[in-house]
Amino acid sequence: MDQLDFHEVDHESWSDFASLFESRGGPKSCWCMAWRASPAEAKQRDGHSRRAAMKSRVDDSVPVGILGYLHSVPIAWCSIAPRFTYRKLGGLKEASAHERIWSLACLFIKREFRGRGFTGQLIGAAVDHAAKRGANVIEAYPVDPESPSYRFMGFVNVFAAAGFRVVGAVGQRRHIVRLDISDPVKPEDR
Repeated sequence: MDQLDFHEVDHESWSDFASLFESRGGPKSCWCMAWRASPAEAKQRDGHSRRAAMKSRVDDSVPVGILGYLHSVPIAWCSIAPRFTYRKLGGLKEASAHERIWSLACLFIKREFRGRGFTGQLIGAAVDHAAKRGANVIEAYPVDPESPSYRFMGFVNVFAAAGFRVVGAVGQRRHIVRLDISDPVKPEDR
């Protein structure tokens, strides 16, 4: 199996991020702003405005996520950032004082690379990325594989295979899954 290389989206990798999102089938209308938009930004639903809002966050060094590269070409994206940088995702309301929660809110892999095991690699890299930046809990909001919507948030079984446990639900489709990373977890166990 091919292994992806992962890099944080920052000023230096912005052009790779933009290239991935603007590629055929890329999420160029959303720019992964659905869960980040302020009330004012939410009123601007066009791709150009959402791109500018995401670029502003990256320029301000706000964590937004990671890119996965195959042979130096960006083919995958994962939105992983501190939970407070998103609007309400529906996660557990009560957080203990010691929890530093990062939310994994979106996954995207270019269509021609799907079904090759990259989602597990992407989730593992997101967990490692967040842990290196101080997170001790990762929260995600996946759906069941037959769900007609929110599929960009991933599937419960894939997160379960990565060590996440279901702790609740949001609405009729999304589950809340969590991984406590304060206990050492070997990357190969994810």
